[in-house]
Amino acid sequence: MGFMSSIVLFATIWAVVFFMVLPVGMVSQADDGDVVPGTPASAPANAQILRKMAWTTVIAIVVFLIAWSIITFRLITLDDIPFFTPPSAR
Repeated sequence: MGFMSSIVLFATIWAVVFFMVLPVGMVSQADDGDVVPGTPASAPANAQILRKMAWTTVIAIVVFLIAWSIITFRLITLDDIPFFTPPSAR
């Protein structure tokens, strides 16, 4: 796997994990009881974005290292997955 491929893979994994981590522990302004005028009541009271970005980075590094190992050391190839093999090779 090349350097740029690694960067793209990590960025993709990071973005997916970030969207999964965003709703964790979210308290809305309505739940908190302090709705700021001009914002919806469902807006987060304290989003804790930096904390979620840190957790996202840690989780993404672990997932990336697993994916990188599988790709680099060819632990799983397309030949190992039955429905990816061409009909002529069966």
